[in-house]
Amino acid sequence: MSKLLKFSDAKVLVIGDVMLDRFWHGATTRISPEAPVPVVKVAGVDDRPGGAGNVAINLAALGVETTLSGLVGDDEYAKQLRLAVEAQGVRWSVMPCPADTIVKLRVLSRNQQLIRMDFEAPLDEFADESFLQYASNLIAEHDVVLLSDYAKGTLTNIEALISACRALNTPVLVDPKGTDFSRYAGATLITPNLSEFEAVVGACQQDDALISEHARGLCKTHDFEAVLITRSERGMTLQSAEGEPLHLPALAREVFDVTGAGDTVISAMAAGLASEDSLENSTRLANVAAGLVVGKVGTATVTREELEGALSQHTGDATDGLPSIGVVTEDEALIAVASMKAEGKRVVMTNGCFDLLHPGHVSYLSQAAELADVLIVAVNDDASVARLKGPDRPINGIESRMSVLAGLRAVSYVVPFSEDTPARLISAISPDVLVKGGDYAVADIAGHEHVLASGGDVVILDFVEGFSTTATIERMNADS
Repeated sequence: MSKLLKFSDAKVLVIGDVMLDRFWHGATTRISPEAPVPVVKVAGVDDRPGGAGNVAINLAALGVETTLSGLVGDDEYAKQLRLAVEAQGVRWSVMPCPADTIVKLRVLSRNQQLIRMDFEAPLDEFADESFLQYASNLIAEHDVVLLSDYAKGTLTNIEALISACRALNTPVLVDPKGTDFSRYAGATLITPNLSEFEAVVGACQQDDALISEHARGLCKTHDFEAVLITRSERGMTLQSAEGEPLHLPALAREVFDVTGAGDTVISAMAAGLASEDSLENSTRLANVAAGLVVGKVGTATVTREELEGALSQHTGDATDGLPSIGVVTEDEALIAVASMKAEGKRVVMTNGCFDLLHPGHVSYLSQAAELADVLIVAVNDDASVARLKGPDRPINGIESRMSVLAGLRAVSYVVPFSEDTPARLISAISPDVLVKGGDYAVADIAGHEHVLASGGDVVILDFVEGFSTTATIERMNADS
């Protein structure tokens, strides 16, 4: 059974800044005579939980048993919020206080946001010992605690909440705000976006190595288990204190609105961890969820059915337990891997040029497929083959080489790569087993560092004697 279906066994407590997201929708057909601004004829009003409330309903949409805690006013907005939250199946454990409920009003026309107006007052003075005790009493009955910080004051004493979680050995995830990450010391995971991350560590110029280096430093300085940086169109990066980074590309096909995308990411992470999945696999699920939510308008959620659909849409009919769908793009491969790992399947991966497929290749690939449930073959594109083998290679173009490989019963997925080595792709896919054929030493195999650091295996298989692409080409030339 897919672990996604086990989300219903998970229990997550969300504590943070709770607010009401109000949307006014209407047509825009003229410019105001009073000022050069569009006139919106409001035709509809949509109230949704925002802030920590949106995080909570994201979790509920995934089928997670969710409790929401925070601070709101004793007013009509709070009543509307509670109705909206409970309608999504979230348990309301929010404390009323003398401040007004925070409201964010957005005006939209033709699915475009024209303006946002915020109605808020600081909540710091109300996040006192009474509130801390109230929220802390909820921790023990949950598998994961998620702290959603929007810098409105509810989490003024966040250090005490993290300490309470650690005392109970409860994983605690933080969606951070501001430049003082020391406030979150001891958290299991923090999830800054790239701009938030760079505000703390300095400009990274979208450099993967530099981002990983700085994230690893934050883990060691603040005792985080890991840092997950969301990088907009560049996807996301997961970095632990000691392990290799996991860089995942963005999977969105169309981006309509990024409102609340960070909430979706951390919600999917919490759902995965509360289901006893790994940080790595939870990140894969979060990446797929993020690709879905940015294709929606407004503060949106992703349902369990939508996520399962995205994970399964690239999986064809099984042959002897192997989902055989043949040639895929990197994005499609990553979605398929997320789906398979969510179902507990082991993934084996290998790579090569595979210019002229011969019996040695077939035997080696068959042996590789026996080491796990699914075999992924990464293939050098034409330009990288020419750089590695010379200007007369490849004999067969990338499409032909991939098509032949995809026709083998042992092979599940074939994915191209353009670099001289597949190290980056191997890191993204993060197979359970990395295989190479020939007389290599493990230290010489591209991507071995990531696989071993992630707890995987690197296996070297022997080629069948008497077969090689180079020897075959030489014989063909001699015969001609």
